[in-house]
Amino acid sequence: MSARTEFDRELEQLHLQLIRMGGMIESAIDQSIQALEKRDNTLAEKIIAGDKDVDNIERDIESRCLRILLRQQPVAKDLRAVSTALKIITDMERIGDHAADIADLSLRFGNEPFLKIIEHIPLMASTASSMVKDSINAFVHSDVEASQEVIERDDEVDRLFETIKQDLISVLVKTPDFADQAIDFLMIAKYLERIGDHAVNIAEWVIFYVTGEHKHRKIL
Repeated sequence: MSARTEFDRELEQLHLQLIRMGGMIESAIDQSIQALEKRDNTLAEKIIAGDKDVDNIERDIESRCLRILLRQQPVAKDLRAVSTALKIITDMERIGDHAADIADLSLRFGNEPFLKIIEHIPLMASTASSMVKDSINAFVHSDVEASQEVIERDDEVDRLFETIKQDLISVLVKTPDFADQAIDFLMIAKYLERIGDHAVNIAEWVIFYVTGEHKHRKIL
């Protein structure tokens, strides 16, 4: 097997692991909101336990990247491919953490009646989740245009967060007995906002992979 053929094989395996990790975090986000809405503690605990699998695949991808850098000493776009992988696994791992954080908070609600504010959380979750899915698809297809669309949608997540925050402030003024639950919902909204931010980061690194530019600056 030639050196180039071996290198291409290693890049392909790296690519497949990134896609696998992406699927894991997409599922974790969706299931964390499902666990919250349905009061499914078993599912919430499964998500929390599954975060270790996300951490493990992150370490595997990181090791693959370092082996490629040491053995192959890639240049140009090949180097960008490995560099991009190292960057986006950090964001994907954090997304997995936030999904587990949401699942953990859902366990704290017990059998309390939900505030009306819950109706806004699924919309924000759907938006953030779609940004993650689209950023990963953009990576799979090396799609700069799709990456730009993800970046532009971050404003929508930010607006939803502000709406939820203002609604929660109103709830706290009118019904202070719900203070603990309101704070937990605010934390969930904050985690979703951060998930959106990480999706933007992934999209920006996809653009770097394709063009060599990161945030409109030529790097490689």
